[in-house]
Amino acid sequence: MDNQGDIDSGSVQPAIIPRPEHIISRASISSSALKVLYRLKEAGFQSFLVGGGVRDLLLGREPKDFDVATNATPDEIRHLFRNCRLIGRRFRLAHVRFGREIIEVATFRARHDSQSTDESDSAHSEQGRILRDNVYGGIEDDAWRRDFTVNALYYDIKDFSVIDYVGGLEDLKGGILRLIGDPEQRYREDPVRMLRAVRFAAKLGFRIHPDSEAAIHELDYLLKDIPTARLFEEVMKLFLGGCAVTTFELLRHYDLFRRLFPMTEEALSHEEQGFPITFVLRALENTDKRLAEDKPVTPAFLYAALLWEPVRLRTQALLDQGMTALEASQLAGNQITSEQVQATSLPKRFSFPMREIWTLQSRLERRRGKAPYRMLEHPRFRAAYDFLLLRSETGEAPRELADWWTEFQTLNVGERGNTVESAPSRKKRRRRPRKRKPAANAND
Repeated sequence: MDNQGDIDSGSVQPAIIPRPEHIISRASISSSALKVLYRLKEAGFQSFLVGGGVRDLLLGREPKDFDVATNATPDEIRHLFRNCRLIGRRFRLAHVRFGREIIEVATFRARHDSQSTDESDSAHSEQGRILRDNVYGGIEDDAWRRDFTVNALYYDIKDFSVIDYVGGLEDLKGGILRLIGDPEQRYREDPVRMLRAVRFAAKLGFRIHPDSEAAIHELDYLLKDIPTARLFEEVMKLFLGGCAVTTFELLRHYDLFRRLFPMTEEALSHEEQGFPITFVLRALENTDKRLAEDKPVTPAFLYAALLWEPVRLRTQALLDQGMTALEASQLAGNQITSEQVQATSLPKRFSFPMREIWTLQSRLERRRGKAPYRMLEHPRFRAAYDFLLLRSETGEAPRELADWWTEFQTLNVGERGNTVESAPSRKKRRRRPRKRKPAANAND
């Protein structure tokens, strides 16, 4: 099955693994997912565990979440579950909530060549992107509608078998990530699939099939038509999945990173002696490490790191124009944020603390008087301090400054006073006079 485009989907017989209890057991499936599966079955509907949950279980991984596919319509699903909410216009889905856990339930979708009697059910853009898709079909149709072969495996709760219509089991064994169908058409239907290909390749350690990766180099421009809010959500999945470094390297390899962070990519293209790419990599390594240790990572800190070099360069340019350090830092932060949201949105609950992290970097240089004490009480001190540590590790900030703040936090009140008195004074930057505009000629 080396060339997916040569396969006649109508002639493929599904591969079935009967009762793979040694791989997938009831104990490995969340109780919430089992409740949904069995209630659908008892109501006379087909019910399957599908997608990444089945893929991860077959790989011996712990699934992050569980998705269910069924022949029940969204309204029929809502009728069965009081704790159900229907979401989405582009794809109508049912979310069944059990406390903090949400089981996503999707109705089998029809193939694209199926004719809908209602044009409001399905719509495509002129470029082929799916705008609306609520035409329903059977399980085989649904399998061929999914994105990658390894994500189109179905676990049947009726007889505990795994069903494969598209060669996903073979690709799973071979470590191959392959789009189902014609890659160009599938990317045009949803350009975000290019980002998903990178994310899954990084997460699973798989290689993208040559046919599937060739189209990425030709169609990456389609991402500019994706809503910025959706791209922000994809950034969160890309960099907060525990393999941010590998993901970053793959994004740059396929020239996709510039579609998400154009100013950062421009800055990276002019790196000197390994900086700023060293800083970005160190920040992403830190992100992966914190996630591995089950520590929180805020999108504000992630974005602060990814956009730091554009901010630093803009700040320096404003300083050269005669602004004070505070003025230049604040204006640069505002400008870079405004330009970045043209590529990916950034909710204010993240953009505000991100800008504070940047602004506090100059305040951390003040180690005399009351400034250090006020700094310790600042609600964003810890994030700003961690950011300073990253900067010092890559040589972008003085190591002595980071060490001073590390020690200062551990001292008692009296010791802090002595440390402040002996701290070096901050060198004031000479403010350049701003160029005056020539006076208007009274005779003009």
